[in-house]
Amino acid sequence: MKLFRTLVLCACGLTLVVILMGAYTRLSHAGLGCPDWPGCYGYLIGVPESAEEIDQANQAFPERAVETGKAWKEMIHRYLAEGLGLLIVLLAILAIVNRKKANQPFWLPLILVALVIFQGILGMWTVTLLLKPVVVMGHLLGGLCILSLLWWLALRTKNSTDLNSTNGPTKSTSWLVTGLVLLVIQISLGGWTSANYAALACPDFPTCQGEWWPETDFEEGFVFWRGLGQNYEFGVLDNPARTAIHLSHRLFAIVVGLFWLLLLLRIITSKHNSNNLRQIAGVSLVLLVVQIALGISNIVLHLPISVAVMHNGGAALLLLSVVTLIYYARREIESD
Repeated sequence: MKLFRTLVLCACGLTLVVILMGAYTRLSHAGLGCPDWPGCYGYLIGVPESAEEIDQANQAFPERAVETGKAWKEMIHRYLAEGLGLLIVLLAILAIVNRKKANQPFWLPLILVALVIFQGILGMWTVTLLLKPVVVMGHLLGGLCILSLLWWLALRTKNSTDLNSTNGPTKSTSWLVTGLVLLVIQISLGGWTSANYAALACPDFPTCQGEWWPETDFEEGFVFWRGLGQNYEFGVLDNPARTAIHLSHRLFAIVVGLFWLLLLLRIITSKHNSNNLRQIAGVSLVLLVVQIALGISNIVLHLPISVAVMHNGGAALLLLSVVTLIYYARREIESD
């Protein structure tokens, strides 16, 4: 079990790295740095670098001239993702071998294998479908889903002697699940905003294009499936559609932020909750404030890559803190 837990924690850390590297790849416009999959201009290892290799690659893929820097970003992301896939497969093998041992999780590692395979398919579609927004958003959500389940697995394999039983916050648990749903919707809106290159549709804050409500086109902005064969790099929507997407993400952030602010303050101030739960809620509150600050900074600083990547990482960490809150809230209920 110690080896299993160590590997789970390593997988959690690697998943977070993969998510951040994916965000960096997307934000630096390297999502199509390799026009083929799983290789890069036909290279399974490395990318074309010499003048001769680049010339051959340009002839084989005339639709996409070689940009070595972008190609390496994409391939590093793929290598990290492949390493994560192998690590999850190893966890599943250990779960099968040790399935008869007490407290050995069995089904969740197998589910993770299925998810990581589907995530690989989404990664392929991201390239072959030319950054289709619904695929890019799904790829982001898939990565966060894998991260959350790995973290849940890590919590399950942790020694529970640090858990203090109290009168379990049954009402708080239902509110936490509701908050989780709201947070996932907000992250999805963020992914949709990024995939449609709408992050700078409103370049000012708190107004948008100098107005409180500029021209928008929600119907066009939320068409989730368009024809095949279109290249979505740098976006295909007009400004009103992108503005509608951006405003949706910004306005729903207010709803989610207020919901979580009130809920976390309630958990922190309630004497019926354990110190453990209140401390986790305190960490979540800090992450919430930081995430809001990063979102605003993205706008006023005009989307610097470093801040945008941290915004992605902040969403992942905030999600993990919510998963932790739900886990411990449920444990306290079961302990009563």
